[in-house]
Amino acid sequence: MFIRSAKNKFETVDVVRRLKRLVEGTLSSYRRLFLLLLCVCIVFYMLPPIFRYLFLSPTEQKDPHSMCMDDRLTPYILQNYEYDANIRHVAPLMPGERDYVPYVGNGYIGIEVAHDASLNIKHGRAMQLPIRFHPVMSISQNGGVAGEKEATVVEYLTGMVHRFQCFAGYFASYTLYAHRTQPNVLMQELQITNTRNTVESIDLIMPRNRLPKSTVRSIPLSDPAQIGMLTYSAVEVITATVQPTADDPSKLIVISIAKPQLEPKIQLRKRGTVHIIYPMIIEYSKPVAETQVIATIGTIEQHSIQAMTKLLQKLSAKASGSGSLNSINTFRQDHINVWADLWATGFTISTSKAENSLNGDRINATMYAVLSQVRSFEFEDATSGSFGSSASIREDIAKALTYAEGCYDSYHTLQAENLWRDMSTLTQLNSLVSSWMLTLEKQGCHNLIRAGASGVIQAMTLSFGSFRFSNQHLECNMHPKFLHRDFHFRRLNYGNKTHVNVTITVKDDNKAVINVALDRSDRSYYACDGGCLDEPILLTQNRREFPVKLTEPLTAILYITEDKQHMEEIHHAIHVKEVVEAPAHEQHVIALHKHGHQLGGLPALFWVSVCAIIVVFHIFLCKLIIKEYCEPSDKLRYRYNKP
Repeated sequence: MFIRSAKNKFETVDVVRRLKRLVEGTLSSYRRLFLLLLCVCIVFYMLPPIFRYLFLSPTEQKDPHSMCMDDRLTPYILQNYEYDANIRHVAPLMPGERDYVPYVGNGYIGIEVAHDASLNIKHGRAMQLPIRFHPVMSISQNGGVAGEKEATVVEYLTGMVHRFQCFAGYFASYTLYAHRTQPNVLMQELQITNTRNTVESIDLIMPRNRLPKSTVRSIPLSDPAQIGMLTYSAVEVITATVQPTADDPSKLIVISIAKPQLEPKIQLRKRGTVHIIYPMIIEYSKPVAETQVIATIGTIEQHSIQAMTKLLQKLSAKASGSGSLNSINTFRQDHINVWADLWATGFTISTSKAENSLNGDRINATMYAVLSQVRSFEFEDATSGSFGSSASIREDIAKALTYAEGCYDSYHTLQAENLWRDMSTLTQLNSLVSSWMLTLEKQGCHNLIRAGASGVIQAMTLSFGSFRFSNQHLECNMHPKFLHRDFHFRRLNYGNKTHVNVTITVKDDNKAVINVALDRSDRSYYACDGGCLDEPILLTQNRREFPVKLTEPLTAILYITEDKQHMEEIHHAIHVKEVVEAPAHEQHVIALHKHGHQLGGLPALFWVSVCAIIVVFHIFLCKLIIKEYCEPSDKLRYRYNKP
């Protein structure tokens, strides 16, 4: 036994000796360096999970209401990311959300989508005359209004706002829009879903009337209308007068609101769903004298009753062989189609990461706010009460869209900070819309404004690039120093049958170039760059590239016209002394917009770390070289080698 223990001890000592010899004798300096780097990599690889385990709290489990809200908002995440929609949680905002007030409007009526919001009608250049009538329906929860979780989604492309509430055991989805083809219609769709295996009783908070000296009467329908799951047998009509300004109390506006009568209590089946379609008709007059109020009340009230009766018949199950849902979907799609036609003209800008930079989220939100407060005259239905787009109206609009002489006659509006203010409240939104309408009107776009929403979006798009219709051509007056981001101007209207697309791109050499293409045309069009010294180029549906040129004195960087001779004569009329290609933008400016700082695509900490690693590596390498070649040779012998 003693002999075996001694033998094991000898073997252990021998193994340790061999390992020590292997480490100290056979490993070269390069192998030691390799092992050291390998150990460093392993340590850095293991540090993050260890750090998270020791110092970071575990991921919190979401409560059922948050999970419910996430399910409701998931279909809109991509639109929100692409700036085609805006998601906004109600008190508090989630990190990264944009605080833009949810709003629907069509230039005749408008409303902030919130439970206690008041109806607004046109007054001046914006929808800034509040009416003491609260049209938004909500669900009452334990005597309150707001749900456990609430959020809104504004869909810019469809002109609709979705509102979601998540409660204990059920959730509600609202859709609101001010109809484009029938501007006196405010539509609300409410869907309540029960997630429990018990019957639930829900109390609705119906629209509230706080108009002073208003008259309210109920009118039974001779033919009850079945819309969705509900049957409406009577209409409630509210009529009142509103004083538009305190300066002139003798002028009054007569307003009449018609809405279906609905019981405020809803019964939800076990795991069932209730879908409510709730339209409203809002009619109001122009300011009239007190002597005309009585006659105006009769006319406006009669219009609202007739419009509501006709609308209920249109949306009822009898209007379509496949049921009322088909009629409702068609009615909603008519509204969406108008917004799609408006957004055919538009503007795209590359996203900048520079601090306080203007990006597509604020641009789209601002354009949506302005368009929501301007009527689309040419799309309005002639059968919708006192509205309609007759042949003469359509002809006038076509002329206004064609004759845009002098619009837009100023610096490009992307640099006007006053036109990109916050819109977190309705007051701020109305003020911003008024500023835009005033700016466009005073900068030569009054004809386009007369054309309604189609003309306003044209004027706004022209103003972004300082495009101007001048005499016989369209010119772009942006200064080359502002062309350090990519721009795309979509479907600029050059007459009724010609649409022009203009794209400005910053290439790899940091120089901007202009690409021009015709979306459609009824004749030949030509273009030339700054100074118009070169031969005019015929435009087609394929892109034609033009360099950005800087002239002395400063002139437009692009000219487009249908008159080739006019194009050839332009350079004799602008009297430039010098024409050179615009210099490339400085790299730090491009990097600032692309990456948020001037050091390129990676953060500053990365470059500092790389520099530190390089310095340490060279110090270590120098130490190895000194050790190998400068120390005495007898120190390089192995410890166990004997002379």
